[in-house]
Amino acid sequence: MAPEATDRKSTAILFVCLGNICRSALAEGIVRNLAEERGLADMLTIDSAGTGSWHVGEPPDSRAIAKAAQYVIDISEQRGRQVAQEDFDRFDLMLAMDGSNLQTLHARSPNSCRAGLNLFMDYTVGRNEDVPDPYYGGPDGFETVFRMIERGGAALLDGIKGAR
Repeated sequence: MAPEATDRKSTAILFVCLGNICRSALAEGIVRNLAEERGLADMLTIDSAGTGSWHVGEPPDSRAIAKAAQYVIDISEQRGRQVAQEDFDRFDLMLAMDGSNLQTLHARSPNSCRAGLNLFMDYTVGRNEDVPDPYYGGPDGFETVFRMIERGGAALLDGIKGAR
């Protein structure tokens, strides 16, 4: 569930993919875990959503849950949700996992959009590339996505910590 304005911490980040059951769900769990390890969790609001509505209310894909659990990260309690209009004002940063979802965010964003809309890998590690959707692939795809998000999440938190 998206944070209310009064629940927001100093920096609010929303990770966005298509269905909110693979990439963005993993990003929420991985970055939240990294933030806790680095002592930054109290400064951040971390959430995820999808541009599509197919998986609203559903848990993450079982393969995403298993991959996260392999690294002692529990994402099993997360539930899919769709990006809401209010998110464009609730979050400081909305990071899309791929260019298609970034285009959708731009198309849906109001003129008064407060959030910065960016491609995850470009914003975090300076590489203009998509985090591939592992949904239709095998287990190797989830490992690749996990590693990309972990690397990008670490860089994101380094940037946030350095800005403080």
